[in-house]
Amino acid sequence: MRRSRIYTPQILTVATQIQLQEQASHYVSKVLRLTVADSLCVFNGDGHEYNAVIADIVKKAVMVTLTEQLTPPTESLIYTVLGLGISRGERMDYAIQKSTELGISRIVPLFTEHCEVKLHAERLDKRQQHWQQITISACEQSGRVKVPMVDKPQHLQAWLDTQTASLKLMFDHSQNAALGGARPAGEIALLIGPEGGLSTAEQSQATKSGFVGIALGNRVLRTETAPVVALSVLQYLWGA
Repeated sequence: MRRSRIYTPQILTVATQIQLQEQASHYVSKVLRLTVADSLCVFNGDGHEYNAVIADIVKKAVMVTLTEQLTPPTESLIYTVLGLGISRGERMDYAIQKSTELGISRIVPLFTEHCEVKLHAERLDKRQQHWQQITISACEQSGRVKVPMVDKPQHLQAWLDTQTASLKLMFDHSQNAALGGARPAGEIALLIGPEGGLSTAEQSQATKSGFVGIALGNRVLRTETAPVVALSVLQYLWGA
């Protein structure tokens, strides 16, 4: 039976006891219905995971003792940053979830010309927190030990101006180049548009910033499908 994996932002050290946060405690005791002496795995994004045993459950608090530090080979060999045009609700959630499962290192939500999602300051912060929680849950499920950072949403040109990756790829159905060659030595930046794709002007901006246009086949992929295909190809070629 596969052990449950729980994320906690705390510092983790073998042979110490910690109290899980309220949400995690509720999940462990009420949803999973684990009890004292049951085992589980906890991680905090430091690149390791820790075997643990439930030491005590008091009301809403679950105490666990860390018994062993492990370093599973679940992180990709390539560092990838995804600039992703913001799309509506479940489509954005799906793209972030699957990108995390496929080893993405960082996600930057982007406001683009065809972006139909309007986010004011307070709602913007809530969406960013929501997307970050999706990456945490995806890491718990997939066995990852590093949680991708979800940056604060920004405009496309502002993001393009800061990109220094050794390989910059723009995925769009209007492009015609294909991936291949040796694994890049440094970071890989990926750019994928929202529903409606990137405008001609935005594609030109990306090209001027050093992005190479890449095709993912002859069909038009949905915005939530494109990251899955792109990352799958990258991991097959250069990752793990």
